[in-house]
Amino acid sequence: MIAGRIRHLALGDAAALHAIIADESVYRDTLLLPYPSLARLRDNLPKLLQADDCHLIYESASGQVLGRAGLGLAAKSSHWNQAELSIIVHPDWQGRGIGSRLVAELMDVADSWMGLRRIVLKVYADNHRAIALYRKFGFVEEARLRAASFRDGAYCDELIMARVRAV
Repeated sequence: MIAGRIRHLALGDAAALHAIIADESVYRDTLLLPYPSLARLRDNLPKLLQADDCHLIYESASGQVLGRAGLGLAAKSSHWNQAELSIIVHPDWQGRGIGSRLVAELMDVADSWMGLRRIVLKVYADNHRAIALYRKFGFVEEARLRAASFRDGAYCDELIMARVRAV
């Protein structure tokens, strides 16, 4: 594990996050389209920061942004105890524990501060590294959405996974 710290997302993180999600090896495993817009990311950050969501950054001791993870609260009032998990890690630092540190911190915030009962996510069915990470934190597959996404010229399956905390 690289020495670093977890902190809250800031407006100044847009360029560093854009560099991560613009990398083909990263956006290929997300549900995002290639060639993301830096301007659009800059426009969206203030909205994320005004919401009651929780968005965390993992940065190295030298200040390099190595990953981001977030919990976006559900928009429906009947889903007040639910959030959606999202995560990205810099391609050069994947598999080194950064994703685990971010998810562990988010699960603690979800349980100890936000009182969330249910956390959901979508992941490509062939993203085995991410699926293993989610299972490590108690996420289980709830559904397979067959041919739900189009990536690299082919339809592919998505999994819906969730962690439901007992109360």
